[in-house]
Amino acid sequence: MSAFTAAHLDDIAAEKWPYWAPIRHHFDIRSFGINAWRGGDGEDVIKKHAEGEGGHEELYFVFSGRAQFTVSDEELDAPAGTFVYISDPLAERNAVAKAADTVVFSLGGWAGKAFEPSEWETQSLSPDA
Repeated sequence: MSAFTAAHLDDIAAEKWPYWAPIRHHFDIRSFGINAWRGGDGEDVIKKHAEGEGGHEELYFVFSGRAQFTVSDEELDAPAGTFVYISDPLAERNAVAKAADTVVFSLGGWAGKAFEPSEWETQSLSPDA
């Protein structure tokens, strides 16, 4: 039995949503949430949302391309290599790709609380979704 598992990002995809790479689910990671979101110029890479009351902190990393983040009506131009940390789960956020082949990673979890997969993730990956 190997001590590691590896996969290329292009090999991780949700069957119904080619823009979503469910990394946590692919590797069965249980200690934190991580996903990748892909988009072309002008497409949403992070859909508009807020985590809500009791939601988790999120860290976004622009892996490739460029994204325009909007967080609570503040805008941020984020070229590849940029980290965007959102501590307030009530802050509404989204990001739009500003270049072809933009990839944004999202990582999430709670301070002092064990990680639990989000309900939307569980529902979105179920065979009945």
